Amino acid sequence: MKSKILVFIQFAAIFLLALPLGTPTKNLGLGIFFIILGLAIGILALRKNTLGNFNIRPDIREDCTLITDGIYGYIRHPMYASVLTGTLGLTLLYANTFTLSVYAILVVNMLVKMFYEERLWHCEGEAYKEYSQNTARLIPKLF
Repeated sequence: MKSKILVFIQFAAIFLLALPLGTPTKNLGLGIFFIILGLAIGILALRKNTLGNFNIRPDIREDCTLITDGIYGYIRHPMYASVLTGTLGLTLLYANTFTLSVYAILVVNMLVKMFYEERLWHCEGEAYKEYSQNTARLIPKLF
């Protein structure tokens, strides 16, 4: 149930951020840059993942495989990074109190989702523990 709630909050926030609420700011170029960067990160992650291995919920599938190469060799959660980067671009396009608040909720939600997923992966064995010691969560060399 926790996974479904986290995914619901994620998609609700993305939906609200995608609505053109307000007047676009002078951050058009920067907003588009982050949207494209987010899409690129997502494409790199999907190129390394298979459809049967991919799960939108943070629950670990029984037959899933830990991917440690490609973009996954640098960050453990490239799909989360993709969502946060792309929606940062949307937030910059319509920067106002509402979009900044929704983005803050999305960031907190994604962090809760990420830490929950990592706890589940750590229960799967030593491979993830070793992998997590050699990669960042979202931003190489920083976090």
